[in-house]
Amino acid sequence: MDVALSHVEYGTADACGGYLDVEGPDGSVRVLITNQCPECQVGHIDLSKQAFGRIGPVAAGQIPVSYTLVPNPPLAQTIALRVKSGSSRWWMQIQPLDQGNPIASFELQTGSGWRSLVHTDDNFWMAENPGPGDGPFTVRITDIFGQTVTVGGVALAVAQVQRTGARLYGDGGAAEPAPPPTEPPTTAPPTTAPPTTAAPANVAPTTPPTSRAGSRAGAGAELASARSEAGGPGTGSTAVAVATLAVLAAGAAALRRHLARTHR
Repeated sequence: MDVALSHVEYGTADACGGYLDVEGPDGSVRVLITNQCPECQVGHIDLSKQAFGRIGPVAAGQIPVSYTLVPNPPLAQTIALRVKSGSSRWWMQIQPLDQGNPIASFELQTGSGWRSLVHTDDNFWMAENPGPGDGPFTVRITDIFGQTVTVGGVALAVAQVQRTGARLYGDGGAAEPAPPPTEPPTTAPPTTAPPTTAAPANVAPTTPPTSRAGSRAGAGAELASARSEAGGPGTGSTAVAVATLAVLAAGAAALRRHLARTHR
């Protein structure tokens, strides 16, 4: 139940770990942002087959949709952390799982304070030059809504999922929702016309998305096709995308503003 963004909008895995509610002709579905769709046009999202089937006929290949970021989605599990294979005291990449919202910063506690780690395009956070040391570590995670949690006792245990008792918000959705967007929803025509004949399962977009005011693309969904294996917070082969070029250009604040708005 996941979705991918276009390569341009995906940026450096900025939205990974967040959830979208996607509305289609036959219903709605909640999907996890886990990856990128390099061949997708801006404004197209690439859904897994199971998710696509919840909102439209799979044979259609492409359908018009609207989608909205879900602030503080209810989660069954607490945050987990995964240290990437190959990590050591000299170089480490670490990834949060089940955090609910996209992450704005991931910090490592040092003797003098907090060190911001570098976000990589496969959705890990990297410490090198200098490396992190032997651990155990204390990390601080901040999401795009400014919610922060600190987790201690993180081991340098490569390729293992370390489940913590921490959450960024409430006990699975009890926190106050994010403030409403300051801009009204954007509407635009569907990005692709319905096919005249049934399309095969994997169909790439044939019509560029339309846009309004030169910056906001119309939204459309397509069935999962050949995707990048960037490996986001799921076990995943697919990912979710966000809506406008401004997201990549303006950083976390713009990501919050644009993803919190419904696009049609």
